[in-house]
Amino acid sequence: MLLHRTTRLLAAVGALALGAALLGASPAVAQDAAEVDIEIVATGLNSPRHLTFSPGGTLYVAEAGTGGPSAEDGGNCHPLTAAASACLGATGSIARITDHGVERVVTGLPSVANDTEAIGPFDIAFTGNHRFAITIGLGGSPAHRDAFGAEGKRLGTIVTGSLKPQHDGGDRTLAFDAVAHEDAHSVDDDVDSNPTGLARSGNGYVYTDAGGNSLVSTRKGGDTITGFDPVITTQPGPVPVGTPVDAVPSDVVQGPDGAWYVSQLVGFPFEQGSSTIWRVEPGHAPEAYATGLTNVTSLAFADDGTLYAVELATGGLLNGPIGALREVTPGSDEHEVVAGGLDQPYGLAIRRGDAYLTLGAAAPVPGDGSVVRIGL
Repeated sequence: MLLHRTTRLLAAVGALALGAALLGASPAVAQDAAEVDIEIVATGLNSPRHLTFSPGGTLYVAEAGTGGPSAEDGGNCHPLTAAASACLGATGSIARITDHGVERVVTGLPSVANDTEAIGPFDIAFTGNHRFAITIGLGGSPAHRDAFGAEGKRLGTIVTGSLKPQHDGGDRTLAFDAVAHEDAHSVDDDVDSNPTGLARSGNGYVYTDAGGNSLVSTRKGGDTITGFDPVITTQPGPVPVGTPVDAVPSDVVQGPDGAWYVSQLVGFPFEQGSSTIWRVEPGHAPEAYATGLTNVTSLAFADDGTLYAVELATGGLLNGPIGALREVTPGSDEHEVVAGGLDQPYGLAIRRGDAYLTLGAAAPVPGDGSVVRIGL
């Protein structure tokens, strides 16, 4: 039986908190970080995920937020799985990173969270200096979303808007309903949608559905480009060897060759070395571009065509969210560590020979996230 639990991107309820407690992880860079020049460029972020440069060169970060008030305080809280509930709040946002600090330019976005994870805005893409699109996660079915009522109607969607001054806080319009698409076109036996990574494609977008285990285009009303097969466990542990677990695609970028490159987190038990980076050409089966990675959340190409990947947990999430930035070697299962010992790294953007990463992404602790710069 496929272990469809953990289709949400940061999904092992309790695993992240347990790992952080065991390791005593700091909100910035762990003690054993690789000896590289790491500069903190922003702090005070709320569950930061992917980050993106606008065409004009300004850096923006998607913040998944911190959810809302608890049930005891009258919050809008509902089960997301048999084991965990989460509370909804309008704490998701898009932040602009400047020399003067963090400026939240799109606010009031939906965020659901509990003590160990937050789900909300995941990624941002630009169609100009002001026009943007964002993925807002869910990790559930239409019924899960409906339980949150009108306040949760933008969960599991792609929203567009403008950052022009007349749109204070950013206007926003529903561009695509990922949950509805998953409900109609699920590639497996469980309807579960969590739109995460996002890339522009012509007059639409391509996104990874970490819950639906698929890569989807929003063009022409929506089209599933490909589904990703379950990953078979190979190591003794919490589940038997040979157990199929979710692929959990996490990010998508377009390569210099025009193909889509997709990372994967992999579902519980998040085995070390089980993540593959896939090369996808529409109309063809996915091809393994690189193997042997662990719990990959983000990808970015440098100007010279080199691909870099962020591992949320280099030793596997059950050992704690201490990760790394790696230079990907095509066709290999060994990849050079650019910077290791990073606390809860998640998003990656590259500009002018520098990599920008979000840290402190896993736990919904207000203000615990940051952005760092690492020279490549």
